[in-house]
Amino acid sequence: MTTPSPEPAVSMPEVAGIGRRFLALLIDWFVALFTASVVTGSPAFGVGAVSGWWTLLAFWLEVSLLDATLGFSIGKRVVGICVVGPNGRPIGLRAFVRTALILPIIPPLIQNHEGRGFHDVVAQSVITYIRPRKQPA
Repeated sequence: MTTPSPEPAVSMPEVAGIGRRFLALLIDWFVALFTASVVTGSPAFGVGAVSGWWTLLAFWLEVSLLDATLGFSIGKRVVGICVVGPNGRPIGLRAFVRTALILPIIPPLIQNHEGRGFHDVVAQSVITYIRPRKQPA
């Protein structure tokens, strides 16, 4: 009787740079801010501006739903990055936990040796480039 061969090791894709990740976050935050403004009928800025709690909720829903289903939010798509699991596919429902961990700001700042934030480690995900970058010859 033969013993089953071990599963091949799965390597994480290349981690996208911090600049693109930060720009995507800013774009997603403004999308959430304006979405919350439209939904609540409050201005985005100034006197009577939409509550930060509504913006947080809009951000969490937008980013979680899009990352779970498509693998990228609006901001990530604009800058050419995506969220994937070790299999290279969208992370599904883990996106809701991942995005919730982004909200307190500290988890993304705690990074491992691969450059992955604590929120990505917990969700077993990585932010990578939508199209792999060309390797130097």
